[in-house]
Amino acid sequence: MITPADVARMHANAAVHRTPNEADPLEPDELLYTSQSAGLPQGESLGNSIPTPAQLRERLAAAAHAKPAVPGPHAQADAASATPTPAMMPRRRTSDRPTTFASLDAQELPVVREYSAGGLVFDDHGRVAIIARHSRSGHLEWCLPKGHIEKGETPQQTAVREVHEETGILGEVVDSIATIDYWFTGTSQRVHKLVHHFALRQIGGELTVEGDPDHEAEDAIWVDFADLDDVLSYPNERKIAWLYARKLNRQG
Repeated sequence: MITPADVARMHANAAVHRTPNEADPLEPDELLYTSQSAGLPQGESLGNSIPTPAQLRERLAAAAHAKPAVPGPHAQADAASATPTPAMMPRRRTSDRPTTFASLDAQELPVVREYSAGGLVFDDHGRVAIIARHSRSGHLEWCLPKGHIEKGETPQQTAVREVHEETGILGEVVDSIATIDYWFTGTSQRVHKLVHHFALRQIGGELTVEGDPDHEAEDAIWVDFADLDDVLSYPNERKIAWLYARKLNRQG
């Protein structure tokens, strides 16, 4: 669990800018967008640009071979000081627009920053492991495995740990995708949250939610990569899948 001191340290580190030649190849892409602009481009769908399972296997294997699975000490220091660049994304779908608005009283609440990591973990058939969990309002929603960055962890290490805890799948980070930036309001504070997303490939484990220490994951299933746009509950996460499909096609 991140303490207030950890949050202060991470926020201070986020203000440090690096030169391009210091970049860690496994850091989240220089992309930051908000939940207010997370829809796919008009006329686009994940299925329009999805690689075949064979292409996925080939590109994930190539990425794993080209990049280290475990960052070294210098990469850990770099990851802690990563500062994504804000970027405007296409408008969200009409069905994703909020139906309620935060009270102006919320502007007076103290702001807390949280940092998490997770992502897309692929098996050899081009499927992605996702989990079902209850939202704050009590609805069951399908989402990508992710969780808080603990003290001493890099975002990559958190992604591997959270994927394993919530899905039972042991993954290896092979690529970065993007960082989601959004706000939500609790009873006593406003939370500004950044979630780093990575692509991982399965190197072991079996699909189960029994290892989730927080017991938040209700179920875990494999879903074809091309079907994520129809299954994932959050527009931000559907955007993550679309961004990675586009990235794979460019690499191919």
